[in-house]
Amino acid sequence: MASALVLWLAVYLSGTWAVDKGNFKTCDQSSFCKRQRALKPGESPYRALLETMELTNTRLTLQLINDNNKVHLLLELYRLQGNITRVKINELKPLKPRYEVPDVLIREPPTEPLSLLSQDENGVVLSLGVESQRVIISARPFRLDIVEGHEVLMSLNSRGLLAFEHLRMRKDTQADPEPEKKEEADPDNQAETAKEEEEKVEEGMWEETFKSHSDGKPNGPSSVSLDFSLPGVEHVYGIPEHADTLRLKTTDNGDPYRLYNLDVFQYELYNPMALYGAVPVMLAHHAQRTTGVFWLNAAETWVDISSNTAGKTVFGKMLDYVQGSSETPQTDVRWISESGIIDVFIMLGPTPKDVFSQYASLTGTQSFPPLTSLGYHQCRWNYNDQEDVQSVDAGFDEHDIPYDFIWLDIEHTDGKRYFTWDPHKFATPKEMLQGIMDKKRKMVAIVDPHIKVDSNYKIHNEIRSRGFYIKNKDGGDYEGWCWPGSAGYPDFTRADMRAWWASMFAYDQYEGSMENLYTWNDMNEPSVFNGPEVTMHKDAMHGDWEHRDVHNLYGFYVQMATAEGLIQRSGGVERPFVLTRAFFAGSQRYGAVWTGDNAAEWDHLKISIPMCLSLGLVGISFCGADVGGFFKSPSTELLVRWYQTGAYQPFFRAHAHLDTPRREPWLFGPENTALIRDAVRQRYTLMPYWYLQFYQAHHTGQPVMRPLWVEYPQDPATFALDDEFLIGRDLLVHPVTEEGVRGVTAYLPGKDEVWFDVHTFQKHNGAQNLYIPVTISSIPVFQRGGSIIPRKLRVRRSSSCMEHDPYSLYVALNPQRTAEGELYIDDGHTFNYEKKEFVHRRLSFANNLLSSVDLAPDAQFTTHSWIERIIILGASKPSKVTLKTADGQESHIDFEFDASMSVLTLRKPGMNSGADWTVMLQ
Repeated sequence: MASALVLWLAVYLSGTWAVDKGNFKTCDQSSFCKRQRALKPGESPYRALLETMELTNTRLTLQLINDNNKVHLLLELYRLQGNITRVKINELKPLKPRYEVPDVLIREPPTEPLSLLSQDENGVVLSLGVESQRVIISARPFRLDIVEGHEVLMSLNSRGLLAFEHLRMRKDTQADPEPEKKEEADPDNQAETAKEEEEKVEEGMWEETFKSHSDGKPNGPSSVSLDFSLPGVEHVYGIPEHADTLRLKTTDNGDPYRLYNLDVFQYELYNPMALYGAVPVMLAHHAQRTTGVFWLNAAETWVDISSNTAGKTVFGKMLDYVQGSSETPQTDVRWISESGIIDVFIMLGPTPKDVFSQYASLTGTQSFPPLTSLGYHQCRWNYNDQEDVQSVDAGFDEHDIPYDFIWLDIEHTDGKRYFTWDPHKFATPKEMLQGIMDKKRKMVAIVDPHIKVDSNYKIHNEIRSRGFYIKNKDGGDYEGWCWPGSAGYPDFTRADMRAWWASMFAYDQYEGSMENLYTWNDMNEPSVFNGPEVTMHKDAMHGDWEHRDVHNLYGFYVQMATAEGLIQRSGGVERPFVLTRAFFAGSQRYGAVWTGDNAAEWDHLKISIPMCLSLGLVGISFCGADVGGFFKSPSTELLVRWYQTGAYQPFFRAHAHLDTPRREPWLFGPENTALIRDAVRQRYTLMPYWYLQFYQAHHTGQPVMRPLWVEYPQDPATFALDDEFLIGRDLLVHPVTEEGVRGVTAYLPGKDEVWFDVHTFQKHNGAQNLYIPVTISSIPVFQRGGSIIPRKLRVRRSSSCMEHDPYSLYVALNPQRTAEGELYIDDGHTFNYEKKEFVHRRLSFANNLLSSVDLAPDAQFTTHSWIERIIILGASKPSKVTLKTADGQESHIDFEFDASMSVLTLRKPGMNSGADWTVMLQ
C-alpha cells in the first residue's frame, strides 16, 4: 500500500503527466453499463397491467410486468405543482429495499390533482391540467407519452430500453427460500423464480474486477435504465461535470457521458469522461420550448445521446427541406444507473426560465453568498508560512490590486491533520488572521474529509469512538490512502455525523480560527489514492447501504455539513462560504464549486466557459476555474487572458500547483501587472451588479452566468454558442481565449436590440456577428440597450472597504429610448436580508425621466451610499437636467454631453441610493 501511495504522489507532484485513461473505466469495463448498452432499441418486454391501476387525488399507481421473466414493477405517476411530472419505477416486491435518494429535494414536492380522461384495453389518458397537456400510458408494450394538443413533448420507453434488474438470490451460494416465504409467494412470483433459473449469469453480475481491485456484489445485478425521446429537439445541455462543449454531443460512436464523482488527474478535454461532480439534469431546447429531465439517482450513471440529425451538414439539412423531407428532428436520451430506483422529474417549461424555476422548486436555489466572496481570491498550493502570507498580502497593497480572500492549502496543517495548524510555520494563526482582518480581508483554509489515522489526533479519535467512519464490507473501519497516508473516511450520509462535523467549526473547537476564516472542501469525491479509479470501493458500507448506492452524494453531504458548521459558529447570523470540488444536485444550496485541477493551456481557458455555463443551467451558479491553470506554467499572455476571463466568471480565484513557479500578479513585469490590475479592478467596479445577480439567482433559480439562448430562445444562432456568455441578461462577454489573435468575432443577439461596448460606449446593432479588433488589453464586454447597471468606480483594497462608497449608474438606452434595471443593497454578510433588512430599487428610464422606485416597501435598511454619477448611453443633449427628490425638492444637475458618442454624463446628483427620486432631462 505504501508503495502505491508513493507512486501516486510521484505522479501527482511531478505536474508533468496527463490523465492515465487506464485508471478509469470505460462503459465496456463497467459491467452494468456494458450489459445495459447491449440491449438495442426494439419492442419492450414490459407491459402495463391496466387492471392494477389505482388513481387517487395525488397519484396514479400501476403495475408493469416483464413478459420475459414475469417480474412485476410498480409505476407511480405524480403531477407536481409548477408543470412538473414525476415518474417513479421500483420493484413491486424487492427482496430488500432499494436505495432512494434522501436530502436532495428541499421538501416532498407538492402535488396537483390528476384526472382520468379515457381508458380502454390499450391504455389510459390522463389530464395534466395545463393547456391541454395529457399523459398517455400505452399498455402493450408499456410506453408513456406527454403531449400538448397534437404535439408530443416527450416519450418514455418509446425505444423499448426500460430495463430494471431485479434483486435476486445468487443461485450458486444461496439455499432455497424459507418454507413460509414459499407459501406466501403468489403465482407471478413463482413464475418469476422459474424464469430466474433460466436467466444467464453474465460476467460482472455478482463480482467485478478492475485492475487489481475486486468489487464484491452481494446484491447482484441491480441496474436500471430508461429511454426518453424528445421530438423536435436537436440541442441538449447539462449533466455536468464534463470538460466538453456546452451543447452535448451524440454518443453513438463512443462512450456515453459518465456521471461518477472522481479525482481525475489532469483531465482531458472534449470527451465524456466523468469528473469531480455529477448533476443528473439535462435540458432540451428548441425554438418553441425548453424542457428538462432530472434523474434522481446517486449511483454511477451513464447517459447515451443519439439524434436523427447528428452528422448532417447544413447543406444536408437544406437538401432535406428542398426535397420535402418530413423527418422531424429528434434527440433520444438513455439513462443507465448501477443501482437504486427510477425516480425522474420531467420539467415541462415551456421557457428556459420556467425550467430553472421548476428545478429550483425541487432542489433549491443558489445560496446567497457573502458579498466579499464575489471578489478576487488569491491561492496556491501552498503559501509557506505566516510571513509568506503577510508578504503576499502586502504585495497586493504595494501594486494597488484589490483582493478579498487569501487561501491556505494542505501544507498549513500539522501533518495533514485538518482543523490544525503547522506549529512552526503557522504558530500564531489568530495573529495572522487579525492582520488581514485589519485590512478588511479574509482567509480560506482547506478541510478535507479524509482523516489521518493517528491515535494522537483528536478528530480521528472522536470519529472512531463514535463509530462514524464508513465501514468496509467486513465491518471494520474503511481505510484508504490520501494526503496524510492512511486515512479514514467519515460517513457523511449520517445526520449525526454531519452534526458532529459541523460542531468542529466552533471557535472553541477549531483552535486558531476566527470569524474571517472560511472553508474549502477538496478531495471529497471521495479521493482514495489506492482505491479503484482513485476512489472508494463500491462495496464499502454506509450503514445498510453500499457505497455504490450513495457515491455521488458524498461531496454534497461534506459541503452541507461544513456550511452548517460555519453558520452555527456564528449563532446562525453569518452567511457561510464553502468551496467544494465534488457536488451533486442540490449542492447549489451550500456554496461554490470550481472546475478542478486544470492546466495552464489555452484550451483549458476556453473550456472553462462551457463548463461553468453547464453548471449554471443545472442550478450551480457559483462556478469558476483556477485562473492561470493549476498544473504547468502559463505564458504571460495566457495568464493575462485568464485574468481577463476569470474577472467575468462568478467565482474568481487564481490557484497553482506546488511545483509551479510563483505567479502572484506582479511577478511578470510592470506591463503585465498593469493589465492584470485592470482586469481585477473591472471585477470590483461591477460588484453591485454581481451581487444583484446572486440575489436574483437565490430567489428565482435563474443562472448568473448564462448561455445566450436562455435570453434569446428563438434565435438558433445562439443555441450552440459557448465562447461567449451573458452575466444576468444585460452584460455580454466574449473573452479572448485564443493565443496571439488580433481580433475576435462576437455574436450580438436580438434583431431589434442594440449593444454598447462598455469600454468605448460605441453602439452596435443586434443580430450580427461583430468583428472586434483586440490588443492584449482588450476584454470585449457589451451592455444591452434597455438596461441600467450599477457600478462602484472607487476601487479599494477589498470589497469591504467599498461598502459605503457611492454608486455610478450606467443607463444604456434601447431604440425605444427606454431602460430599466435594479439596485440591491444589504449588509453583505448576514442572514438579515431574510428579515427584510435590505434596499431593493427599480431603476427606470422612459420619456426622458430616470426614476428610482422601491421594490420592497416593507423592507428596512439604511445605506450611506449615494449616487455620484449617471452615464446615459445613446442619449440626446438636454437643455437642462433637474433632480426631484421624494420630499418634492428640485435642484439642477451639472452634465456633460459627448455628441460624437451620444453619451450624457450627470455629475454628483447626490441622492441617497435607498431613496425615491426622479431625474428629468429637458
